[in-house]
Amino acid sequence: MNINFWYSLFSQSRRGFLSPTSVLNKLRNISSGVVSLGNHCNSMQGPGIIPGETYYPRSEYKSTRCYQGQVKAVIFDWAGTVVDCGVLAPALTFCELFKNEGVCITEEEARGPMGTHKRVHIKKILENASVQQQWVKVHGKTVTEEDIDRMYKEFSPTILSCLHKYSNIIDGVVDTVKELRRAYGIKIGSTTGFPKEILQTLLRISESQGYVPEANVAADEVPEARPCPYMVWTCAMRLGVHPIEAVIKVDDTVDGIREGLSAGCWTIAVAKTSNYMGLTEQQLDDLSQLELKQKLGHAYEILINSGAHYVVNTVVELPLVIKDINRRLAGGEKP
Repeated sequence: MNINFWYSLFSQSRRGFLSPTSVLNKLRNISSGVVSLGNHCNSMQGPGIIPGETYYPRSEYKSTRCYQGQVKAVIFDWAGTVVDCGVLAPALTFCELFKNEGVCITEEEARGPMGTHKRVHIKKILENASVQQQWVKVHGKTVTEEDIDRMYKEFSPTILSCLHKYSNIIDGVVDTVKELRRAYGIKIGSTTGFPKEILQTLLRISESQGYVPEANVAADEVPEARPCPYMVWTCAMRLGVHPIEAVIKVDDTVDGIREGLSAGCWTIAVAKTSNYMGLTEQQLDDLSQLELKQKLGHAYEILINSGAHYVVNTVVELPLVIKDINRRLAGGEKP
């Protein structure tokens, strides 16, 4: 049997001219020699096989690819993660939008869907029974898609009017990002529930404070925003990073963590500066130890239940977590 036989057999089967059964029959008709392809296909006598014929069973093992490298990229959220400790700007903006419609919502109601596309956020607030009752009382009818569109149209100009006031980089973020780049060679990206117009403003403000991600994706740049995975995937492509197991998503909201989980990457939730604490850095400093412990425990519970791989107080703790993820990757673990 020569190489021409094998080339002919291989090319015909690849082009669909031979079925697996035909290939097996051809091999069985080989008059000389026994073919062995290592662990993938071993020649042996099988039950019911006529003596002298060759039996080619499926292997009991399957080869799989397993990434064992290190973390290549970290994709950050914005408000509550790297800027605007406590997520004040969006929360106050939603309260203002509803106030302009004659409907008063609580800060808790405003924060509930935080992390989603802002039109979706408005719609989810309006699904609250008490908000619906107020709306009908004021407007004399149930809310319509046109109402949601009108409110969403006002979101950007409303938040832009106060964004500079609530866009300070959270303490320790700039130095931590520098360490990730210097010590680990990690690329930095960002995704956000904000539309591109607001993201561009955030980028200009953050650049002046020393924080500049290499790739950024806004909610209106993808078919569906959080908790779908498209922003993370788009950001990873813009960063030129793969596989997805080498990527970490860092966020302070449930939908932001779900975004990372659905994308297939590692997720780290930030609790102390998050939407679920809702406090500025000064307000955090003013809390008693007991108050801080109680509020922080509540935030941790929400974020742990979101499915996050890790929950930390702030972004400053990332280097320690990345060391552990690198250890797990080296051992063949996946997110």
